[in-house]
Amino acid sequence: MPQHVHHPLHAGLPQPAQRHPAQHGSPHHLPALPPPPRRIVFLAHRDLGNPAAGGSELLVDRLAEGLTGLGHQVTLLCGGPAAYRDYRVVSAGGEFGHYLRARTAFTRQVGETDLLVEVCNGMPYLANLWHRGPTLCLVNHVHTDLWKMRFGGALAPAARIGRRLEHWALAGAARHRNLLVAVSPSTAHALRAIGVERDRIRVVHNGVEEPGPLARRSPEPLFVAVGRLVEYKRIDLLLRLWERVRPVTGGRLVIVGDGPERARLEQLAGPGVEFAGHVSEAEKHRLLCEAWLLLHPSAVEGWGLVVTEAATRQTPTIAFDVPGLRDSVMDGETGVLARGESSFAASWCTLALSSHRRELMGKAARDRAARYRWHRTVRQFRAVASEAVRGWGS
Repeated sequence: MPQHVHHPLHAGLPQPAQRHPAQHGSPHHLPALPPPPRRIVFLAHRDLGNPAAGGSELLVDRLAEGLTGLGHQVTLLCGGPAAYRDYRVVSAGGEFGHYLRARTAFTRQVGETDLLVEVCNGMPYLANLWHRGPTLCLVNHVHTDLWKMRFGGALAPAARIGRRLEHWALAGAARHRNLLVAVSPSTAHALRAIGVERDRIRVVHNGVEEPGPLARRSPEPLFVAVGRLVEYKRIDLLLRLWERVRPVTGGRLVIVGDGPERARLEQLAGPGVEFAGHVSEAEKHRLLCEAWLLLHPSAVEGWGLVVTEAATRQTPTIAFDVPGLRDSVMDGETGVLARGESSFAASWCTLALSSHRRELMGKAARDRAARYRWHRTVRQFRAVASEAVRGWGS
């Protein structure tokens, strides 16, 4: 673990104007603020080294890494394997068993902390029931309709229980007067829809890395989809649409990512489809540079981090007009938001056949992506963390 260096949480943030002692009394009589959270614990499903890691794990890693660099003592308590990082990572057990062991692992291996950040990603840890201290809930997206997609048929009762438990936990966080961090306006809207008060929600967007050199765009039509191969990403829908698009555009469709749906999807794939599996960050960005379009048919996202990553490579996105993606894609400017399957296929063909329009959208996407960098995300989150500690118990 790196040596701890004192660094006030408020450093670098706008400070309230100083009051003149002659008019308002001596500064020594001003009420003292509680100390900033120097010991921060993230409670999450996975760490970034997990083979199933995705955007949520990347966000937590960038926050933990950034806060560590600012002098905070950060611990990630998670399920599954725990890899060594610049911050401490502690495994609480297996993929599902760690939900039951989280409280014990926190007590035995973490101990005192100034702030507990529960990453609410479907199944809750119910930290509000056992942690007596400032708690912040980090929400990528509310899984309302995803429960039915993940647990259908005979497992429908499990979907209903999971949905109710998630909603109860998220609304319960607000009842305890804790703050919730949403990664997009769509997620904030979903939280309000289940009863979370507006004044308990703060929006902190995902960032992206500073882009490196651009690779050459593919001379032949190349379309890329990136994401974990699970039901709600709807790659099966993309494969069906490809059969309508390919006779018009030609070229290749490359699917980047892995997951439990891969074998079924490979059986559905027609000509021109390639499954790249899990690739390195360098290879992913090379493909995003070469791609004519990023295709993102997901049913819902918290934000859609790969959309911003593609944007840094001047690659526009076609997605559905769904929560999260309607925040990361500016319809008609940095990409297209389709309202249905036919609209998606038509936009795919139209943009593939218009290099000038793709180029304009790509430049607009790059300019917008410049507003999102990880150092800004860390500072925004740090400000909310400070507010969570100040407001605890109020």
